[in-house]
Amino acid sequence: MKKSIVISAMAVLLGAVSCTQPEKVNKTQAYLGLKNGGEWKWVTKNNGNEQYEYQGGAFHPVTELWLDEKHTDHSFDIQFEGPGWESDKIAYRLYLDWRNATDIFGKKTDTTVLHAVGLDGFDSYHELSDWGTDVLKVGSSLGVGALGFWDGEKATRVEKTDSIYCAVNSGELASNVVVDYYGWEIDSTKTDLHTTLEIEAGSYLTKYTIEMSNPLQNLATGIVKHGVQVELVEDIKPGWSCLLTFGEQSLQKDMLGMCVFFKNDEKLEITSDAYSEVVVLKPTGNTLTYYFGAAWQQDASGVKTIDEFKALLKDQTAFIK
Repeated sequence: MKKSIVISAMAVLLGAVSCTQPEKVNKTQAYLGLKNGGEWKWVTKNNGNEQYEYQGGAFHPVTELWLDEKHTDHSFDIQFEGPGWESDKIAYRLYLDWRNATDIFGKKTDTTVLHAVGLDGFDSYHELSDWGTDVLKVGSSLGVGALGFWDGEKATRVEKTDSIYCAVNSGELASNVVVDYYGWEIDSTKTDLHTTLEIEAGSYLTKYTIEMSNPLQNLATGIVKHGVQVELVEDIKPGWSCLLTFGEQSLQKDMLGMCVFFKNDEKLEITSDAYSEVVVLKPTGNTLTYYFGAAWQQDASGVKTIDEFKALLKDQTAFIK
């Protein structure tokens, strides 16, 4: 009898201890949402263009997908138009279509939010909410850190491909998005790209790694032109430099800073075209790695001046490896 009472008491105690153990909270997330339960329809858009559009159904999370041949911009079949990735500081998304540019979600919270973004209306994320909002107007530019090719006059994004595969991998302290582009047609050739976009807890930066099946003369990246301050910070970290822009350039009409970190020995040229400030890089072999990032006045950084932004970026170099 006494033995059973002791065992029962221990069980209660262990249960109490178990209940008080804190749950693990992910500080990063990679997310991909796809609609099902609806159907594709051929429609005429307000601008007169005709295309397929996915109507009806609901978004649900997936870990991978092959891009539907009918998919293009504003097809409404993929939640916020492509994969997203976030830390406790900031979030990004990639337009998974012919645009293939990178956009920014400014965050006012340190919790993960992407799984709930855009569920209450396809582009409701353009409206400021408790979690934050879309803060960048991308247009025809490279957005921030998108991949392209420099033809001597302009940067061309990864527009013409045979097919695209995407996968997301979420972790507590690091998450990534994998995008494989098959048959990118550029510079009179075709090459396959295996790319990874990775973010870590505490970081405002995305690590972008690219592997090519066939070599190209260059790869380019950059930052959208918004008529604000542009600065090149050389050797911000041994072997690395940083191109940055800062000013009143967010969709909220407040301060936003954006940056691209690149290896000094891979730089070919710092230039620009009609839409973007451009960094032209020489891959090492068939691979290239660079970092891009941003900070918004209303996020945890609170950056209001270019000097504050530069100080933040100096601290963020700890994530560059």
